[in-house]
Amino acid sequence: MQDKELIPHLYRTEFRKIAAVLCRLFGIEHISIAEDIVGDTFLLAAETWGLKGVPQNPPAWLYTVAKNKAKDFLKRNTIYNEKVSPALQCNTDESFEIDVDLSSTNIRDSQLQMMFAICHPDIPPESQIGLSLRILCGFSIDEIADAFLTNKETINKRLFRAREKLKQVKVKIEMPSVTEIGKRIENVLTTLYLLFNEGYYSSNRNTVLQKDLCLEAMRLTHMLTENVSTNQPGVNALLSLMCFHASRFDARTNKDGELILYDEQDIDLWDKELIKKGEYYLNLSAKGDEITKYHIEAAIAYWHTGERDSSEKWEKILSLYNRLLMVEYSPIAALNRTYALAKVYGNETAIIEAEKLHLTNSHLYHILLGELYTNIDKLKAIDHFNLALKLTKPIADKNVIRKKIEKLKI
Repeated sequence: MQDKELIPHLYRTEFRKIAAVLCRLFGIEHISIAEDIVGDTFLLAAETWGLKGVPQNPPAWLYTVAKNKAKDFLKRNTIYNEKVSPALQCNTDESFEIDVDLSSTNIRDSQLQMMFAICHPDIPPESQIGLSLRILCGFSIDEIADAFLTNKETINKRLFRAREKLKQVKVKIEMPSVTEIGKRIENVLTTLYLLFNEGYYSSNRNTVLQKDLCLEAMRLTHMLTENVSTNQPGVNALLSLMCFHASRFDARTNKDGELILYDEQDIDLWDKELIKKGEYYLNLSAKGDEITKYHIEAAIAYWHTGERDSSEKWEKILSLYNRLLMVEYSPIAALNRTYALAKVYGNETAIIEAEKLHLTNSHLYHILLGELYTNIDKLKAIDHFNLALKLTKPIADKNVIRKKIEKLKI
């Protein structure tokens, strides 16, 4: 990894860990302070590493600096008197120091507890998810705005109101009761789902696939399966879905980082072990009466791991998409359904259904229509690919679309 890519990568992987620990230490009412300390840590890294070079162990450097900044802040601030001083008075050891525990165990526990603290029922669901993506997943404001199909100003306002509400309600960073977990688990899963999706098809201009985000989402979801209170059918269904999608990582991009569409992927590159894990968690998710959208999406992903073009496969996938749209409608699911529709009933039928969606601001909409029109009307196919080119962010995707346009012009 090049030095210029290192800090953005570490911001992705370490921001959320340090922020969760500091929020737990300071109290959730001081969530903004925790964010500021972590932000200052990365700012110092950018300045120092640019002058002196990258340290031998960059994450350890970040942890040390964050610890020192947190200790300095606690000593100067009222939080020290409120939270630390009582502990000092009870401790006879004069060498007692403020403990900022950034061990892997404390990071894991802090992240798990933070997930449920942020997803408090007094906070609007969209604000819960946005704040979770910011604190627990290290998303930028731009990325959160993209996830919600809105603008930065709206997201900033939501996050501000969410932080203020957390202060007012005085939410404790601890595992809630079983009843409270039931009320909050849906938004926790939505956050992890969005995190995985951002990694699986990144809105980043420089890359299509960010495996580290996907793996982090899988790690956090797996963490939920290890806790008795949170090991629920929907959690196992989501983890199953992630495993099926992750099994195709190596087949989804070429050596230049360009996206390889499903029909063109090398099946031999699919990870058979991850497919088996997906099946394992899908079977676990079947215990109980609950059927969530994750169950249906996991079943769709399961059928995608089968033979390339059997009629049973695509009829089953189309049926599952029909069911998914009844459980929870989403434009992207409706768009994906039209691909299955083309496999079962042909491109002409799929085009009619796709154009009814009017997703004219989505590059995926135009890419799909470009593909569907390719052998029917080359000019329309080129028009849609050109529109997709204007709307697409990842450079690698732009290159793929340009190649498709050039091929149609021959």
